[in-house]
Amino acid sequence: MNVYDSSRMADVMKALGFEQTSDPQEADVIIFNTCHIREKASEKIFSELGRFKPLKKQRQAQGRDLILIVAGCVVQAESAEFMDRAKFVDIALGPQTYHRLPEMLRRLEHQRQQRLMDVDFPAIAKFDSLPSANAQGVSSFLAIQEGCDRFCSYCVVPYTRGAEYSRPMREILTEAQQLADSGTKDLMLLGQNVNAWHGEDDDGNPSDLSRLIEKVARIDGIERIRYVTSYPSDFTDDMIKMHRDIPKVMPYLHLPVQSGSDRILKKMNRRYTVTQYEDIVLKLREACPEIALSSDFIVGFPDENDCDFEQTMDLVKRVGFAQSYSFKFSPRPGTPAAAMKAQIPEEVKTKRLEALQSVLIEQHAQYNALFLGKEISVLLESKAKKEGVLLGHSPQMQNVTVKADESLLGQIVRVRITKTAATTLDGILQE
Repeated sequence: MNVYDSSRMADVMKALGFEQTSDPQEADVIIFNTCHIREKASEKIFSELGRFKPLKKQRQAQGRDLILIVAGCVVQAESAEFMDRAKFVDIALGPQTYHRLPEMLRRLEHQRQQRLMDVDFPAIAKFDSLPSANAQGVSSFLAIQEGCDRFCSYCVVPYTRGAEYSRPMREILTEAQQLADSGTKDLMLLGQNVNAWHGEDDDGNPSDLSRLIEKVARIDGIERIRYVTSYPSDFTDDMIKMHRDIPKVMPYLHLPVQSGSDRILKKMNRRYTVTQYEDIVLKLREACPEIALSSDFIVGFPDENDCDFEQTMDLVKRVGFAQSYSFKFSPRPGTPAAAMKAQIPEEVKTKRLEALQSVLIEQHAQYNALFLGKEISVLLESKAKKEGVLLGHSPQMQNVTVKADESLLGQIVRVRITKTAATTLDGILQE
């Protein structure tokens, strides 16, 4: 979602006559887009800002200026405290107000000594006010839903992104068409709880994610469709059938489970059980045997004991994951979990995370090894650091490297896999 938001901010700035640069020395405006999900991500912004404070002072000494803008969830969550800590930031914006950048830049120009902050929640106005979307490359993101009503006890999203909001179907299809027209072939539909999307079709009939994707699949130029992030108890049988019946829906699903212990899931306020999660996985694999599953895991949640952790390990071994994201519990201020008793010592969290990641990485390697010698379709998306090598993704969202001419960028090609590892596949281009 932050990558999508960053691309839309770039669209806003382009409409004002700005061009992107990768060199801070050339920049008139630098925008930091922030995440508040984990403490490490939150603290990183202050470290990054510190690197640019001398550059701002240098510009001022030269009689020029450098406008520093910080957007996103850290601003939303920490609000006034953020401005107190980062006194040389000119503009601070929450994730729902970056469409107001033109207005705030104008205000800054006329009120040069005043620092500006906007952390309102005008969710509908945000999307209505944005300029037409530009493709972020051959693969693009498209936000269809924002916010969350689930209030997991560890999560800041309901406080930083607000209540669930589903964009209208017609608006989504218009943006998808714009992206297709500007070169997008692989489209990732985004939402904090993406399968909670709901709306109406052109005839006023109720619609859900499966029906929305069915319409997106009709757009010429869009050849691959994915969606993230799904909440298990909002996953319907129609969404499972979608993986069976719509060829453009890729055989990949990110379905966070967080823990293999029902006791911990209840403390997390996750509204499903381990059995319910595994039932969804079983149905998915029956409908789409080639599907690759990805998930999220949190270890060291308050009061997690050795038995709870072993239940997570057992779940991982039963299900098997092609990809995963695993973290130590990070208490976020203002969430119920941060105030819970029986916080787990850091050394215990570290030990559990290492044990879990060892099993997960082995599973990733085993899954990728199944593709050795096979011929697969790969969408070539970018150049690798190594000369003459291109990077792309398989239908199962695996990273693939292949020697190929740059003229093939943006094309779906056939590749025979010659080498596998836990995170990548290497292959040879097939004629």
